[in-house]
Amino acid sequence: MGKRYTYYLRLALLFSDFILVTCAILFTLLLMKYLHPGFRFSQKHLLELLGFIIAWLVASQIMQLYSNESIEKIEKLLRQTIKTAILQAAIYAVCIIFAKDATTLKFLLLCYVLLILFFGVSRFFVTYITESFVKRTFQKKNVAIVGANEMGQKLLDYLSTQRSDYFVKEYFAEPMSDLSVNVKGEIYSPIRECITYASENEIEEVYSTIFPGNAQIIKDLIEAAEQKCIRLRFVPDNIQLINEQYQVDYLGDIPVITLHKEPLEEIKSRVKKRILDIVFSFFVTILLLNWLIPVIGLLIKLETKGPVFYSQTRAGRRNSFFRIIKFRTMKVSESDDEFVQATKEDPRITRVGKFLRKTSLDEMPQFLNVLTGDMSIIGPRPHPIKLNETFVDSIQNYMSRHFIKPGISGWAQVNGFRGETHTPELMKKRIEHDIWYMENWSLMLDIRILFMTIIQIFKRQQAAY
Repeated sequence: MGKRYTYYLRLALLFSDFILVTCAILFTLLLMKYLHPGFRFSQKHLLELLGFIIAWLVASQIMQLYSNESIEKIEKLLRQTIKTAILQAAIYAVCIIFAKDATTLKFLLLCYVLLILFFGVSRFFVTYITESFVKRTFQKKNVAIVGANEMGQKLLDYLSTQRSDYFVKEYFAEPMSDLSVNVKGEIYSPIRECITYASENEIEEVYSTIFPGNAQIIKDLIEAAEQKCIRLRFVPDNIQLINEQYQVDYLGDIPVITLHKEPLEEIKSRVKKRILDIVFSFFVTILLLNWLIPVIGLLIKLETKGPVFYSQTRAGRRNSFFRIIKFRTMKVSESDDEFVQATKEDPRITRVGKFLRKTSLDEMPQFLNVLTGDMSIIGPRPHPIKLNETFVDSIQNYMSRHFIKPGISGWAQVNGFRGETHTPELMKKRIEHDIWYMENWSLMLDIRILFMTIIQIFKRQQAAY
């Protein structure tokens, strides 16, 4: 079952169950008034019904009704719902047996029966609606499989399921064969071409079932995948082959080895991060940018001719290009995309620009990039395209930093690796910090980096020029 489908189904079930409990109560009130004209809903009933709802929540938590395992299949979901309902009845039985009012007992029992009926119908309805929503709203992730073997076929069958988040765009042959044909008459492509093919055909992930296999080919695959910003995952035939340095996930009962642990691959993590980005950027825009842009823009115009903002093409998530926005701190050059790293006492930097760089105010317009979704507040700094081309072949894992959105500030920047990277060693350290952040992301880490960034703005930063 796809991660998107699972996530949204869980939300839909939680929301719909709350609505169903409320509806069951309302319908019961209407029926009780019809059956017993003298019935009046009192505060006592409200407390009893509150206990009824709490009993359901406790039972659902104990039975793990909303866990991935329970909602994996509709059959499992129905079974867990029935078990949860039975457990809820057992928990609430104490309240029922102590109810001395026969009308109250009828009220509770009738509400319980309606609730069970509602749950039975909703499980099919909510599942169908969620599946349709995910299909129409989200595009499936293009993937390729390397290895025409039994595990490769098993993986293909799983990824091709209706509720999967994936679309298998290519199925590559074993390394020892140049070309081969499957039972459907489809031609497999040579394995050595898989990364190039993936890069040219918008394939985001490549799953290899030949692990560890031919060491040199695996090494070439890893290096090529990192350079092309393609996620490479390994699916071993034997779970004992797994090494501690890899992240292990499961597609059904299929073990999958990922080269990097990426918390932001989880949709709930991305939602949390996006909420922080939108809320914080919104307040910055309303409280600061609305007066900061006119003031700084006037200072820039008074010193030099040219635009207030500087825009340049940068590489973002999945190596997709976007235009980054900054306050202009240099004299206007012939080309907006001309790139030469700023150095100490750089003659191109204006007096206003020097102040903006020292205080990091030149980066403030990037909160607009955050609101549009091109950037995040915290993440690896987006490098100019030419800088990427300079280091992509010389620094291992350089392009791995593009698996997540770039940020206005990042773990590397608050640890001193900001500004000019005039040696490969400095760039290597920056990349190491970026990858560490990617593999250890948490919402609290983002908040920590945010506060560290604010503190550093008021300190003298040697690399800020």
